[in-house]
Amino acid sequence: MNQDHFVATLQRITTAEVGLTELITAATQLVDQGQVTLAQQLYRVWVNRNGEHPQRFVALFNCAVLSSQVGDLAGARDELNAAISGHPDFTPAYINLGGVLERLGAPAAAMEQWNAVLARLAPVTGASVQHKLATLKQIARATGERQDLEAAEAAMAESLDINPHQRDVIEQYVAVRLGQCKWPVAEPREGLDRREIVAGMHPLSMAAYTDDPLLQLAAAARYVEQSIREEAGGAADRRHAAVDLATRRLRVGYVSSDLRDHAVGYLMAELLELHDRSKVEVFAYYCGIPAKDGLQTRIRAAVETWRDIRELSDEAAAQLIADDGIDILVDVNGHTRDARTAVFARRPAPIQVNWLGYPGTMGTPYHHYIIGDDWITPSGSEAWYSEKILRLPCYQPNDRKRVVEASRPTRAQAGLPDEAFVFCCFNGSQKITRFTFERWLKILKAVPGSVLWLLESTAPTHERLKAFAEAYGVEPSRLVFAPKMANPYHLARYPLADLFLDTAPYGAHTTASDALWMGVPMITISGRAFASRVCGSLVRAAGLPDLVCETEDEYIALAVALAGDRPRIAALKARLMKTRDTCDLFNMEKLASRLEGLYGEMVADYRAGRLPSPDLTNLETYMAVGCDLDHEGRDLMACADYPDLYRAGLAGRHAVRPLKPDGRLWAGEPKLAANETDIPKPRVRRARAS
Repeated sequence: MNQDHFVATLQRITTAEVGLTELITAATQLVDQGQVTLAQQLYRVWVNRNGEHPQRFVALFNCAVLSSQVGDLAGARDELNAAISGHPDFTPAYINLGGVLERLGAPAAAMEQWNAVLARLAPVTGASVQHKLATLKQIARATGERQDLEAAEAAMAESLDINPHQRDVIEQYVAVRLGQCKWPVAEPREGLDRREIVAGMHPLSMAAYTDDPLLQLAAAARYVEQSIREEAGGAADRRHAAVDLATRRLRVGYVSSDLRDHAVGYLMAELLELHDRSKVEVFAYYCGIPAKDGLQTRIRAAVETWRDIRELSDEAAAQLIADDGIDILVDVNGHTRDARTAVFARRPAPIQVNWLGYPGTMGTPYHHYIIGDDWITPSGSEAWYSEKILRLPCYQPNDRKRVVEASRPTRAQAGLPDEAFVFCCFNGSQKITRFTFERWLKILKAVPGSVLWLLESTAPTHERLKAFAEAYGVEPSRLVFAPKMANPYHLARYPLADLFLDTAPYGAHTTASDALWMGVPMITISGRAFASRVCGSLVRAAGLPDLVCETEDEYIALAVALAGDRPRIAALKARLMKTRDTCDLFNMEKLASRLEGLYGEMVADYRAGRLPSPDLTNLETYMAVGCDLDHEGRDLMACADYPDLYRAGLAGRHAVRPLKPDGRLWAGEPKLAANETDIPKPRVRRARAS
């Protein structure tokens, strides 16, 4: 809808010539074009001119949705109350009113609205089923955001009892159980077995759940097919656009919701400042929450063009990127919160890249490259990814300008014993699997008097971990929980720890960089999947390759040995501090230069007609095979016959429904010899560190 059409519609509303259906159509067109405030204006004028219309409550409700979207919460509240006054039985208005009240800082009033809805819907029949499900989702979301994870899980469980086939609820249900360290995570429910829960996991949760790169690939592909609104780009489709750099610089666009006070924002800030402006024109497309923090201010100053696309539809955002003439569009979200995957589906740039925000493959036909490094994505791992792999010296950028609080706390101030050996792990609780926690408890039992310093979660989660430790024979008081605090203060307390113990299969990323920057050595196990190998890459790039382990036994033995060798710990800490300004992990000039070199390789591929075409063959079958495996009964990271597990499953399904050959493990034969297409777990090459 152009401006003239909007004005004409507005004029017709004032003469009572526009019905509700036409109003909704016109407003929807404006919203799709990113003109939310104009759509809001249409609704408000129509509402004021149609005070006696029997469906006025519908216009009020739709207007409230837009008011809430643009941050006019008081207006949304008033419009919803007016809608309820006009139609007291219109349940969606009560549900949304609860959400608005919550955002206005009145969570008790919000819960009152939602509980009232549930009470009204006690006899669940017909449309009331959907209203009850919507209300339970609101309760789960609101309680989850307040970290009342037990209440959030209970609401989702009730929702799944009503309808066990809600993928979005299963995704959040699993995420909440991961965050609470509830094992088994995929615990069967009435009408929902373990296999169905695993099949419904979000790709990000899958990375924390199991070191199974084939299942992670298949889960990503399924998630995209089922959850992403993939549509052709139309005029925004530039997949065949020329990339002629004879008279201009390369145009690179970064799409991210995290260019702010967020882990990814801290990683990206200095890199964006170091791009060679004589070669690269840098665009940022921000799709995150409204933010005006210092880090976002710094990032905005570092890029040449900043576009806020949060309120734009996928179509409008894609058109904006296309109009900017972007050559390489980098997805810095991947499968994480507030991602704009559907924008990439419209192909607004000829070359599209997956990097940094999500530790794994996208599983789409429109992400051409994934950027890793020689450790995270070693030769032989190509079968795990839909994208073509390109490699940096070290995959992860860092910010050497990070602020650290000058005054350092003492151990006593942090609640730590002065003389004990302090193991720490400041990864989120969702990364702590039963296998990881049992390794830690074995280490604590072998190092008398030592403590494990963890980042705080919720009180019930703390009690759950303590109870597990006590049942394992470890005194619960040896678990110490560090309160969350602003990053400068958090960094300042790191040196109180002696040794960082990484999680698996989803290891430390930004947290690893923080620990190594502050001089804390860390040990890790590198598995097969991307997320399980990042920490190993960072530790190696920091100059400590012999702290990267292959097996659980080696990890435990190394932790115990280091705890008994204080001089070696001191030497490792000194080495980290001495070399941090020269090692690859913090050499941002080298990373920026190599990254621009990779961009050049992509352009060369594109011009030569070699742009990668993702192969998604048989991924539904790989998904089925992966879901059959019991990932919580057996740690796949320690599974030497991992490829053969899949070959056997593929062969069984091929016998029933023939499979096409693919570029992974299936070559069209019922059973392959183990040495024909085996993709072994890469081994660590050691260089001893002092």
